[in-house]
Amino acid sequence: MNVEAPLRSRRRWLWIAVPGALVLLAVMAFAILEPIQVLPRLRIGPGYSLIDQSAAPFTSEDVRGEVVLYSFTHAECGDDCTSMETTVREVRNRLDEVDLGDVDMRFVTLTLDPANDTPEVLARQAERLGADGDEWLLATGDPDHMANVIRSGLRTWYKADDDGSISFDPALVLVDGWGVVRGEYRYQTLRPDADKIVRHLNILGDELRNAKGAASVAYEAAHFFLCYP
Repeated sequence: MNVEAPLRSRRRWLWIAVPGALVLLAVMAFAILEPIQVLPRLRIGPGYSLIDQSAAPFTSEDVRGEVVLYSFTHAECGDDCTSMETTVREVRNRLDEVDLGDVDMRFVTLTLDPANDTPEVLARQAERLGADGDEWLLATGDPDHMANVIRSGLRTWYKADDDGSISFDPALVLVDGWGVVRGEYRYQTLRPDADKIVRHLNILGDELRNAKGAASVAYEAAHFFLCYP
């Protein structure tokens, strides 16, 4: 009886099965242990053409390649915007805790009342907030265009009420240098969330620094397995 053929068959099967099992175990370990975390790629952010508090043109191309944290305000917002403003200010003051590599960080606050919030009005608002017009700027523009950017692009709800006041969904939106929305922070409890945003910025920074080369494969795997914080 020739026993060589069954032995060769078993060896071939082992050569196939063992590496396959190891790959499967590695995949399961990656999915369960999540050695790398990433922020989700939620959707493409909006393009826009606006003006800032100094009446200078400001477009989405001006922040291409930068990480941007968007927030929303209007001149008569008062206490309704205090929590967001506090969070933006704290995140900005804690940028020394964030490592984005060679990628710059920008803070952009969009008005919800572009019909009344002229650059002059925004300049006074910016002075109150400590927004320097460079790292942190306020922007306004055509009302219809602003509505499309905020409601459709950044998916933040707002509307003008019958008494002239503005109701809105307090939110911060994080967009990466490719123009992809990577985080949304809603304020159902109106509680500042700077710690979470700072942590997420560092997670994004890890991915940005490893966007090329062999390490990028692991980060794409983290997206595939939804290794989100």
